[in-house]
Amino acid sequence: MENVFDVLKARGLIAQTTHEQEIRDILGKEKITFYIGFDPTADSLHIGHFMQLIVMKHMQNAGHRPIILLGGGTTMVGDPTGKSDMRPMITQDVIQRNADNFKVQMSKFIDFSDGKAIMVNNADWLLKLNYVDFLREVGVHFSVNRMLTAECFKTRMEKGLTFLEFNYMLMQGYDFYKLHKEYGCKMEFGGDDQWSNILGGIELIRRKDSEQAYGMTFTLLTTSEGKKMGKTEKGALWLDPEKVSPYDFYQYWRNVDDKDVIRLLKLVTFLPLEQIAEYEKLEGQELNKAKCVLAYEVTKMVHGVEEADKANAAATAIFSGADTSNMPSSVVDKAEIGDKINVLDLLLMVSLIPSKAEGRRLIQQGGLSIDGEKVTDVSYEIEASRLEGDGIVVKKGKKVFHKVSF
Repeated sequence: MENVFDVLKARGLIAQTTHEQEIRDILGKEKITFYIGFDPTADSLHIGHFMQLIVMKHMQNAGHRPIILLGGGTTMVGDPTGKSDMRPMITQDVIQRNADNFKVQMSKFIDFSDGKAIMVNNADWLLKLNYVDFLREVGVHFSVNRMLTAECFKTRMEKGLTFLEFNYMLMQGYDFYKLHKEYGCKMEFGGDDQWSNILGGIELIRRKDSEQAYGMTFTLLTTSEGKKMGKTEKGALWLDPEKVSPYDFYQYWRNVDDKDVIRLLKLVTFLPLEQIAEYEKLEGQELNKAKCVLAYEVTKMVHGVEEADKANAAATAIFSGADTSNMPSSVVDKAEIGDKINVLDLLLMVSLIPSKAEGRRLIQQGGLSIDGEKVTDVSYEIEASRLEGDGIVVKKGKKVFHKVSF
């Protein structure tokens, strides 16, 4: 079997490693236990978490055992990494509810049968720690000078880093130490923004047990221009179909930039690289075939074959003008509309624009049509009678279609 390290590298997933050759040798010769942590700060996973699950699945397919660590304890503190302000404090009950949702969503991707994967919650040990004992056992091994140079603290140092958050690195390091002790966990994986925290855990294991542990970080999901992906006009690209419909999820991937599609096929699908190489030969309009494959494959993994088929069929029908039955739609309240409504107010009401300023720009740039007619006037008004029955079809840009009715 091909070494999974080579698979991850060939697909462009690996960002940094602590000991590249050693890690490659170990992954080729042994079946190891590794872990990735997920702080349940929201009630659903998003596409950034999905990247970590992809890596975990590659590893599991190669025979390695994943530990999913739910951060019931660390979420009580909040990771300062990449944040300009302190995260909102959330209660234990909310954290537990979020963690339960994570478990359900993760089970779609990771096989937990026969001990092939383990799920644990760091609340089980972190919330029971005696603070002074923790400082003596763990804090003594962390250099404040070194911590202050860590990338994860740099952006916060300018605006103010609370002592609460400063403890986060110690807690994550202790997690790795605990999993190393209890489960023989040799490696910690995470997004590239977790590099400093991972190094802290490796150093703690070395100091306390005189043993070598390893770390690897993975590419964050960005565009070719380096912009972070996973944001839509309505917010994050959630995996929960109640937050982002399977159709909208499909459309997000269908609409990626031409420059990003091949790289994304490597990063977030399991299609063979040989097949992706064939898509790499496509140019211009032909690249849309690769985008449809990308959208279908990711939607299938997240929402299942049936929803992926429906999203694909709906997109095909809408673009061909054949059918609007599966088109994303909004039902508005007659009482809020009155006899007529300004187009910007309606677009805002159904969340097709984030602000009126954005709506004005859209219209001025010729990017809005209603029932096939381009809207050129920002004061354009829609009669209430047009929203009866099948309603109206709003086309935003080239690819966003939305039906609005009573």
